[in-house]
Amino acid sequence: MKTAKTTLNLTQGRPLKLILLFAIPVFLGNLFQILYNLVDTKIVGSILGEDALAAVGAVSSLYTLLAGFFNGLSLGFSVLTSRYFGSGDEKELKRNVAGSILLGFATATVVILAVALFLKPILTLLNVPPKQLDMAYTYIWILVWGMFITLAYNLCANMLRAIGDSVTPLIFLIIASVLNVVLDYTLILGFDMGVKGAAVATVLSQLLSVALCMARIYKGFPILHVSKSDFALTGKQVLAMYESGLSMGLMSSLVNFGSLVLQSGINQLGTNIIVAHTSARKVFEIWNLPVSVLGSSMATYCGQNYGAGKYDRIRKGMKDALILGSVWIALIFVLAHTVSPYLIAFLASTKNEEIIYWGSMYLRVDMSFLIVVVFIVILRNSMQGFGDYKTPIFSSFIELVGKLVFTFVFVRLFGYWGIIWTEPVIWILMVIPLIVMTLRNPIWLHCEQIFGKDNVY
Repeated sequence: MKTAKTTLNLTQGRPLKLILLFAIPVFLGNLFQILYNLVDTKIVGSILGEDALAAVGAVSSLYTLLAGFFNGLSLGFSVLTSRYFGSGDEKELKRNVAGSILLGFATATVVILAVALFLKPILTLLNVPPKQLDMAYTYIWILVWGMFITLAYNLCANMLRAIGDSVTPLIFLIIASVLNVVLDYTLILGFDMGVKGAAVATVLSQLLSVALCMARIYKGFPILHVSKSDFALTGKQVLAMYESGLSMGLMSSLVNFGSLVLQSGINQLGTNIIVAHTSARKVFEIWNLPVSVLGSSMATYCGQNYGAGKYDRIRKGMKDALILGSVWIALIFVLAHTVSPYLIAFLASTKNEEIIYWGSMYLRVDMSFLIVVVFIVILRNSMQGFGDYKTPIFSSFIELVGKLVFTFVFVRLFGYWGIIWTEPVIWILMVIPLIVMTLRNPIWLHCEQIFGKDNVY
């Protein structure tokens, strides 16, 4: 197979070293992506005020839901790409790339049109406060239509990662992040566009990263080039792609839809709580980033090794990833109980004691249970890599049901304390089926006897 020098074959070499080499660029890329979202939060809060920040925060879960679905969809498609790359089947790899483009944009057209058509009723269901409704609608309307660009970037980035290149998406995300900062100040301050400027800056920045990614694929990755004949998919191929893509997309959607429902409960608790929770979730995203990156990296790692038939390497890699994640969580536990108030005050650009108290309390409680998330994320992404699509969806369904119950029952009874304890309780419930099914999987148990002994290194 002809690939650029930046690709990484995850089927040869020590698993721990390879996972780190692959995950670090993914981590840095996602970090910059979060950072330019933080810039939006910081600029909106400090320049436009708490009402504008509350408007952005009130619809942030809807944006996360859509972005998560399209990232999951493209990641699911790319898991199949990684298997073909691991097995050396270039013909099927190209067909999978073509199918990802075709099915990805067809799915996006249906989803985006549906959301845009019912956007105002959706915001009503989210209980967006009336004083922030117009700003929230303007902000999310732009981001919804920008999802076509978000999908295009995710397709490019995840296909590159599927063949072992996690460096190229990093470089272009850094460039886009810098542009986003410049555009934020230019559009919000220079052109006085308000929250609309923050949304436009995000979309334009992603557009640049798409253009750069496509140019790099054209020049340096002929293995990802497709022709007209590659788009002639069979029903079996479409079914296989949707099985993997929709599995990961729905897994993310179930999680994020639960968060969306939870946000509707938060939006009834007042501006201070909305701002506190918005700021706390931004901190959570950064602290949880290495864990989520390990998860997505394991999907590619397991996919390549599953395609190559190296099942012992899958088991070894999963163990190494769980150890790495646990070490990180130990550090986060310390940070959560020391610097949380300062981070909330900084991100919310406020000295409001109620905002700082509730934001830091959320972090202290929820971060104390983040070790459970390590097992959830790594196990369910690894399962996707070696073909178990049902268990991750079932686990995510538990999360959705749990958030529905907490929103309509416990939040009404206990206010924001109900929100704070929602995720720790649900995490514990949803990790159980993942652990049970992992231990029962032949890849984990007696894989040498079942598949034949492979050379791990």
